[in-house]
Amino acid sequence: HRHRAQVMDGTGGGGTGTGTGQKVTPMARELTRIFSNYNKNSILLKKNLKETNKFFREMKQNYSNACAAAPSSDTPAPEAGQLGCISFPSHEEEFLQASVGCTPYIVILGQDCGARYQLVNCLLGERLLPTGPESGGCGGAGGCKRRRLRFTHGRQTRLSLALPDQYELVHQLAGHRGRWDTVPQEDLEIQEECQDPAHRQAELEVTLHHQLLQECKILVVPCPSVQPLEEALEECLRGVVPILLYAINQDTLSLAQVEDLRSVRETVPFAICFIRVPSDSPPPCPLTELPPDLPSKGVMERERDRERSPLQAQLLSLGFLSSAVGNCSCGAPTQAPAAKPQSVLGEVFERLPRLLAPFARLVLHNQQVEAASLLNGVHCRCLDLFINQAFDMQRDLQITPRRLEYTRDKEAELFQSLMGIANRKQEEMKDMIVETLASMKEELLEDAANLEFTDIIVPPNGEPVSSKDIKSCIRQIQELIVLQLNQAVANKLISSVDYLRESFVGTLERCLRSLEKSHMDTSSHNITSNHLKQILNAAYHVEVTFHSGSSVTRLVWEQIKQIIQRLTWVNPPAITVEWKRKVAQDAIESLSAAKLAKSICSQFRTRLNSSHEAFAASLRQLEEGHTGRLERTEDLWLRVRKDHAPRLARLSLESRSLRDVLLHGKPKLGKELGRGQYGVVYLCDNWGGHYPCALKSVVPPDDKHWNDLALEFHYTRSLPKHERLVDLHGSVIDHTYGGGSSIAVLLIMERLHRDLYTGLKAGLSLRERLQIALDVVEGIRFLHSQGLLHRDIKLKNVLLDKQNRAKITDLGFCKPEAMMSGSIVGTPIHMAPELFTGKYDNSVDVYAFGILFWYLCTGSVKLPEAFEKCSSKDQLWNNVKKGARPERLPTFDEECWQLMEACWNGDPSKRPLLGIVQPGLQGIMDRLCSTGSDRKSASLDDST
Repeated sequence: HRHRAQVMDGTGGGGTGTGTGQKVTPMARELTRIFSNYNKNSILLKKNLKETNKFFREMKQNYSNACAAAPSSDTPAPEAGQLGCISFPSHEEEFLQASVGCTPYIVILGQDCGARYQLVNCLLGERLLPTGPESGGCGGAGGCKRRRLRFTHGRQTRLSLALPDQYELVHQLAGHRGRWDTVPQEDLEIQEECQDPAHRQAELEVTLHHQLLQECKILVVPCPSVQPLEEALEECLRGVVPILLYAINQDTLSLAQVEDLRSVRETVPFAICFIRVPSDSPPPCPLTELPPDLPSKGVMERERDRERSPLQAQLLSLGFLSSAVGNCSCGAPTQAPAAKPQSVLGEVFERLPRLLAPFARLVLHNQQVEAASLLNGVHCRCLDLFINQAFDMQRDLQITPRRLEYTRDKEAELFQSLMGIANRKQEEMKDMIVETLASMKEELLEDAANLEFTDIIVPPNGEPVSSKDIKSCIRQIQELIVLQLNQAVANKLISSVDYLRESFVGTLERCLRSLEKSHMDTSSHNITSNHLKQILNAAYHVEVTFHSGSSVTRLVWEQIKQIIQRLTWVNPPAITVEWKRKVAQDAIESLSAAKLAKSICSQFRTRLNSSHEAFAASLRQLEEGHTGRLERTEDLWLRVRKDHAPRLARLSLESRSLRDVLLHGKPKLGKELGRGQYGVVYLCDNWGGHYPCALKSVVPPDDKHWNDLALEFHYTRSLPKHERLVDLHGSVIDHTYGGGSSIAVLLIMERLHRDLYTGLKAGLSLRERLQIALDVVEGIRFLHSQGLLHRDIKLKNVLLDKQNRAKITDLGFCKPEAMMSGSIVGTPIHMAPELFTGKYDNSVDVYAFGILFWYLCTGSVKLPEAFEKCSSKDQLWNNVKKGARPERLPTFDEECWQLMEACWNGDPSKRPLLGIVQPGLQGIMDRLCSTGSDRKSASLDDST
């Protein structure tokens, strides 16, 4: 804030030529209009930026916890986390904060004070500042010390000294001592004897009641001896949008001035308008009206105009001007409205209005177009994120319950299969054990005979050993037999059930991993998968090595040990090879294959039941976790569809509309072409380089309609251009619609010849009607390929060009499937029965096409009998839900009738895909529209 001290002596100067009755030049009026438009647009931009920042803050507050808990970048973050992390990129936010809503300034630079003051006088239409030799100009040499000047608006004319954007100094000025016509020269200059630092740094502020100053401020830089140009600009351009004017009153620039301009170009990224002012003092206001074109010149004068002046040549050679930009010899700069502003030169002072106004408009427009485009880009990126997240959430809500059901069913099937194997395999396992023992017997006996005992010293002469050593030897022989037999039996068992691995485990494990990965509780990750592995291990020993601690080893070991330990020995024998073979043979013969097989299968069943119950319990826990997560996801999905996306879409519509109106202006409404439920369509000759156009004017009655319209515009504008869709050129929000009583959204789109309803009434050939059907199918297929549903395919929403080729229009109900709220929308006779349930997909467009195709085949706009006899919309809807459909006419081709019936089938899953409908239609057209069929169809058309 700027704090002002009152002038202590109470004196103030009123200017004789600077009061409320000053004469405003046409140039000042035009500049005032340009700055006024800029300020109005700045208010809209500031409001939009403020609302956008507020939206981002709220998103961050609502979802900051999810954002902080989001996993690392190598795994997808939860939807809430991604929504909580949306914001402006830092460089874009800095640019917008620095540019949106900045105060517009006309900044006057120049070769010397005389040139600068002369230009100020011209702009304000009064000789406010002293010019000419008597004023003692500085000439850029540093002999003059004139301070910075700032011209601002006020009801009273007054002079004051103030530190820039700070305090007004209590100081007696010459202008306070009486009335003045021209600002006293001594108030402009810093006196040599002045030692007060604040006084030397202060700027002279001139307050005037002037129309131009109501919309902008004028700042005149100080003399170089007071403050270097680069430093002065850096200080005064903070938070402002400058229109830089450089006044020149000599034929060329000096070296010092060139160096100053070079430093300015490096410091300030703005174009400069160089203006040649007369070297002698002009009348106070030479430009009281816009000058007409100068009289025709002679041949010699025109030749001289073609030659570049020394000043122009110097500026071109130094790179301050671009040869591609036109100069004042033809008036305004020849730059495109959206082009980056380039510096220009005006050498004919009388033509200054024709140069300055377009230059100022271009600079201001560029600043706001860049800000609006950047803001809209952020809106669109975030909107696309919302839509993509809505698709992901919808898919999650649909897929997760199916995955849980699949996991439960497949595990049950796997369990039953394994239990069946355990029951069936007992007899096979007994035979396998007998076979294994028989095949391994000699090998086992040989290994036992050659066994070297550990921790036992065997006498070499065959002397008997103690009972303790005998028991140890027997135990080691038994262990040898158990180890080898165990491994052989386990390998046979694994191979007997291994075929189940691919049929069950691959898909089931992948599905389970996906469920556990999306489960929010990381502490319970992989528990269910581990139980599944236990089921598999119990059946066929997957991922278990053969060691004494493994399940199968333990199982066989216990069975064999119990049998072998029942063997008794009366007398301690001598430890010989024969004795070792005898021990091994007795151990093998004591094994019962039937008991061993029964015990193994019983153990398998026990382990399978235990693992199955543990799996079911952990799956229930996983399902409970997903149930809570899906409830939160559904709530977030609802908020995205109902609140977040519509709110951001409205901001996007506002920023895009502002950009469009800045670039192309407001469209001019022509005659009314038609009216619909939600708007009026007008003729519009041209807009934004498009011709001819149609303009749809919509006045949203409430926030819901605003949001729906904004989302429609975003979806439509995001679509790539397609020859079967009416092109949307842009939008403009008209705040003065209806005399300012309401706000309208003007959607400017491609204009065609007529709609299909009018075309059918006028009469169309069979070939034309079938081609229209093909065009409509192509358009709907394209919408579906972009993830959109139209939901309102009907005669009036199909437009025809002069060749009767069709394009789909009015995407008012067009939405991505994931963004639909289940609302009942559309035109009653074209609405599929499931639309009334609120749960539907893109097959509703196939249904609507079936009804449209009925009209195309009849060649008229007469309602079907089943619909015509309905007295109300509710009765019509009830009849449609009960199966009422248009009747078959005698003139219908059988294949056409079958296609209609298939399209309007009451079961959405039985309706044909449009990828099948299109070639079918093409075949019908090729068959019916051959030379002979054309004559036949023509007669049928006549009879119809």
